[in-house]
Amino acid sequence: MFRFILVVITLFLYLILGIPVLGIEWIISKFNQEAADYQCLRMVQAAFRFMLKIAGTEITVIGEERIPDEPVLFIGNHRSYFDILLTYSRCKRRTGYIAKKEMMSYPLLRTWMKRLYCLFLDRDNPKEGLKTILKAIEYVKSGISICIFPEGTRNTGEELSVLPFHSGSFKIAEKSGCPIIPISMNNTISIFEKQFPRIKKTHVIIEYGKPIYAKDLDREQKKQLSQNCQKIIEDTIKKNQALL
Repeated sequence: MFRFILVVITLFLYLILGIPVLGIEWIISKFNQEAADYQCLRMVQAAFRFMLKIAGTEITVIGEERIPDEPVLFIGNHRSYFDILLTYSRCKRRTGYIAKKEMMSYPLLRTWMKRLYCLFLDRDNPKEGLKTILKAIEYVKSGISICIFPEGTRNTGEELSVLPFHSGSFKIAEKSGCPIIPISMNNTISIFEKQFPRIKKTHVIIEYGKPIYAKDLDREQKKQLSQNCQKIIEDTIKKNQALL
């Protein structure tokens, strides 16, 4: 429980102390939006890395050099709340996440998420969901990467399992022309959810796959894009399980 309490205190203090920071960054953004964006990005990354250190998380990273220096669509399997900390803390470029609309219920957290180009998806309203995807496409075209977990929710099933991917997630890459980067994560559920509410020292593996450009695929390959990306991630987490 000690690790859990420390992580919660760190998050709470960051959100409270970050209120004046948001104000300062708002002023800076009036003169240099990109500089303000990157300052916010690096501050949040520092907080996430600190929380991962408190949690005692050992991270093995594979294939990070495969990420091109351009806006991308990150797609990954999702087993833990810590997936966001693990992946966001490694983003070199501005990156927004697509989160469930329920996250809008947390005022300070919601403010920071919006500031970091996160979008909130209403899974029960197709019209609003389409608006979210269109906004994500707009972000990518303006130079901001997007990360989404196409399973649509955290997978609480068997280790090495992956829930079916929602094909709508991949429209972001198809319409913007950006590359897709698969992110395969092993053992993240063991940090917290497996023994909730305790946080346990855990070894996790993150592997970034080779870029996939939807524009280079033929018609049939585009139809199978979500299934093929799901298979890449399934095969990768099975391969990397031996490294734990």
